[in-house]
Amino acid sequence: MTDMASLHELMRGSPYQSYAYSYPHKMAYRAFAQPRSLRDVWKDEPKDALFLYLHIPFCEMRCGFCNLFTQSHSRAGLKLDLEGAYLATLEREARVLMEALGPAKFSRGAIGGGTPTFFSPEGLRRLLQLFRTLSPDLIPMSVESSPFTATAERLAILKEYGVTRLSVGVQSFVDAEVQASGRAQSSAEVSRALETIRSTAIPELNIDLIYGLPGQTEESWMRSLRAAMQWSPEELYLYPLYVRPLTGLAKGGARGIADAWDELRRACYQCGREFLVAEGYVQLSMRHFRKASLPRDGGDYCCQRDGMAGIGCGARSYTRDLHYSSEYAVGRSGISEIVKEYIDRSDAVFSDVAYGFELNSDERRRRYVIKSILRWDGLDAQDYQELFGTSVRDDIPQLNELTAAGLMEWTGCRMLPTALGMEFSDVIGPWLGSSRVRQSMSHFVLR
Repeated sequence: MTDMASLHELMRGSPYQSYAYSYPHKMAYRAFAQPRSLRDVWKDEPKDALFLYLHIPFCEMRCGFCNLFTQSHSRAGLKLDLEGAYLATLEREARVLMEALGPAKFSRGAIGGGTPTFFSPEGLRRLLQLFRTLSPDLIPMSVESSPFTATAERLAILKEYGVTRLSVGVQSFVDAEVQASGRAQSSAEVSRALETIRSTAIPELNIDLIYGLPGQTEESWMRSLRAAMQWSPEELYLYPLYVRPLTGLAKGGARGIADAWDELRRACYQCGREFLVAEGYVQLSMRHFRKASLPRDGGDYCCQRDGMAGIGCGARSYTRDLHYSSEYAVGRSGISEIVKEYIDRSDAVFSDVAYGFELNSDERRRRYVIKSILRWDGLDAQDYQELFGTSVRDDIPQLNELTAAGLMEWTGCRMLPTALGMEFSDVIGPWLGSSRVRQSMSHFVLR
């Protein structure tokens, strides 16, 4: 079904429809009828404040809730021939990209996955050297890690290469919840990792936590939040659990009674938000909390206006009117096939863009709005007018319904989310998407 229900109908249902972390979702991407030259794709794009992203699709475990483009391997580590082959391909793709970009400046960057720190120390050093070769300036750089791979040796390498933010997927400090979610870690292991991270003095620590896990209660959720506070993280991301197709939890039949599960997730969200605000954090989005004493500015980069150059199998790149990546999969065999195809690519294949989504004028406007209104600083109508030459109220009349429903409010030229709007972010994002995107996603064959 591709028609979206009315906002009123959606608000009577679950607040957890879909996470609009990007628009459009990769499930809307398709192979192009004819590949486009990478050089032509970037030729007329602004390139003075790009985001640089490197994707590492490997982990020491595949969490039961995970639908990211990554595959698990033994905790003993990647086979060195696979690690070396992937890094060599990453370097080749980076060289082709930089030749196509021409003069460009990166404003921010990240290395994600997957778990980049799953690489051997030697592989991690090679990865970070590539990042610094692409961006010699010491731009803010975030790296994803796990408790198991946050070793003193690897953290020292991150510090050496100027990593400014480390994000650690803890998910829960309660061992029974961790095991139920398909993770192989203990609270003792997590504590050792966080102690090592803090002793390394990487400037910013982010901790990811999940609410709505099997067996979780509001009380046990608060235990995890209090445990996280012992490490005084600069940021926390609080994610509601989604059980998505082909994930471990879905295969195991994990699902709650819908109304009871939604009630638990909403209660956890509300008490978590209240707790963190009382602890001195400010809410930047439904999921994102940051210490109020720290700057909120993301630097020169603005995702609504600026492009992203992604390198690696599974990395997303975008210009103003084109989003592209490798193909998307969730199942182990599907991901393995795509990774193998990536490693076998020639430089000539990297010189073209063959898979993605072309944004027309309407999609560009919708993306700007979706990426704006679900954040603390909201939608700037004057900036929208400057960028598109039209009025956002005329272009997206759905905005009137959001204010009527008490989800948004106008303050001068800015449309800001209310507390209720933040809570219903996962309804608002999909609801604002186009029928074209919804239809494409509905026909996507997941593998």
